[in-house]
Amino acid sequence: MNDFLRTSLSFPTLLYSILLVVCLVYWLLAATGLADSHDSHDLPVGDGHGHGNSLDHDSEGLAGILGRFGLSGVPLMVILTVLSLVGWLGTYFVHLLLLAPLPTMMRLLIGAAVAVGMLVPGVFLTSLLLRPVSKLILRLRPPADPSILGRVATVSTPTVDAGYGQATVDDGGAGLVLQIRHEDPERFKRGDRVVLIEYVASQHAYRVISEQQFNTL
Repeated sequence: MNDFLRTSLSFPTLLYSILLVVCLVYWLLAATGLADSHDSHDLPVGDGHGHGNSLDHDSEGLAGILGRFGLSGVPLMVILTVLSLVGWLGTYFVHLLLLAPLPTMMRLLIGAAVAVGMLVPGVFLTSLLLRPVSKLILRLRPPADPSILGRVATVSTPTVDAGYGQATVDDGGAGLVLQIRHEDPERFKRGDRVVLIEYVASQHAYRVISEQQFNTL
């Protein structure tokens, strides 16, 4: 027990120990109803109704990055909790088996590199573990609102392909953020105007064509 506590409270494991404690406190508060574990911590992506959350530039970027890891719709605190746990396990065993015998200064320097480097396998394993959760969340979303088909949207991601892409629709307010798809990854870029022509239920996204092509139909 002493070795466990010593390693858990030593750098670099300490960083992930703190994150895990924060996550644990959050989930305890959520269990008692003092913290909202659903509405305010979902990834910022459009929902199946086409009524996406209002986003600023940073949150759109976050949604795009996490969407590429297959984590669309998974609450941010779930992602952070799993990432913290994976990081804690990695740094714990690296510290226990490799860093503990080293001199203090060397241990701190190498430990800092380990703490940062652990994010790489951490993100990969978190994505691997939570992708089934993301798919389940997407399947449980209600069907699309048919009234949004035929609306013009503006591409908000650098590219659009068969598995990734987002666009905004002017609703007279802050705007809707939707998932969109197109087979040609070279066809659209950020700022292009597209038209929503079909709802893809399996991806909870909208198939699009260019506004110009739509007007010639």
